[in-house]
Amino acid sequence: MKTQLANVPDSGLEAARAAAFDLWPEAAVVLDRHGRVLIANEAAQAMFGRGFAYLSRLSFLAVTPPQSPLALLIARCLEERSAVRERDLKLDLPNSYSVMADVAATPLIDDNILVTLHTRPAAAAAERSGDPAGLRSVMGLGQMLAHEVKNPLAGIRGAAQLLKSGASAEDIPLAQLIVDETDRIARLLDRMEALADDAPPAHADVNIHQVLDRVRALAANGVADGLTIKEYYDPSLPPAWGEEDQLIQIFLNLIKNAAEAAHSREDGRGEITLSTAYRHGVRIRGPGGRAAPLEVKVTDNGPGVPAHLRDHLFEPFVTTKAAGAGLGLALVAKLVAGHGGLIDFTSEPGRTVFRVLLPAAAV
Repeated sequence: MKTQLANVPDSGLEAARAAAFDLWPEAAVVLDRHGRVLIANEAAQAMFGRGFAYLSRLSFLAVTPPQSPLALLIARCLEERSAVRERDLKLDLPNSYSVMADVAATPLIDDNILVTLHTRPAAAAAERSGDPAGLRSVMGLGQMLAHEVKNPLAGIRGAAQLLKSGASAEDIPLAQLIVDETDRIARLLDRMEALADDAPPAHADVNIHQVLDRVRALAANGVADGLTIKEYYDPSLPPAWGEEDQLIQIFLNLIKNAAEAAHSREDGRGEITLSTAYRHGVRIRGPGGRAAPLEVKVTDNGPGVPAHLRDHLFEPFVTTKAAGAGLGLALVAKLVAGHGGLIDFTSEPGRTVFRVLLPAAAV
């Protein structure tokens, strides 16, 4: 099978042909704004188990199940006219098996879009085992550490406190070091234990702006001290459908990361922007069925996420910080998924945007 083109005008398609689709090892298709396949390379035809003659007769989305997350990504690309990508999307293929893939949709001219799909065998294995976030081993490790390490750790801390009370002046800093390090390990275990918590959120109507105001106040008096924080809220938004404590944790982590990035600016003009809006053109499931979600964006003007980390940013133990544990964004992704929402980001030098889509409460 070779790359084939439908009987459509050449404008916008020759650029795709020039990308040597026939030799591209990743599945790639060019779609029009209605999802009709204009180009499908050999890897895409093999992935979907259908030849081009079949694919070109129907919408690309028709070869995946209805309400596919792939449809949400393509809709966003068409609506925003900007590149959109999503990691670890589960694709149920027509040849009766599922794969996990990193998917990117890029707008071309004439309202066409290029969709590339990079399959992830390791992630697919995790998905088949019932672990969509790829965190099962980390969760198990967190549970084991919480049960087996926390109790003796508390004993070590208590002993260090006793030593400190009777230590000489020169030995007190050493005893305090033991206390500080046991506290740090305990905090790490708490974060890993949070990853292991499979309890679903206790959904209720939550005013997302009250959540953001609380998080903003906490950040302004802590990690974001000295930064400019701007707010652009849509006052017409209905409540979100979620658990308030978990939503606070989600956005506190995101704003903390944004603040650390903004603080790293050499000119001292760090800035964070919080914004809310409806995300039209996308549907996620909420208490009233599938509907347009609420979108919360956290934007900073820091140096951006290093390119080599962008594809792995939500994985455990991936961090840009010298002293970071790399569990913050993994936990954020888990909590957002638990709410039935979506999270992604775009990043370039001077601008990083994290977008969280959350279901709206039934109105």
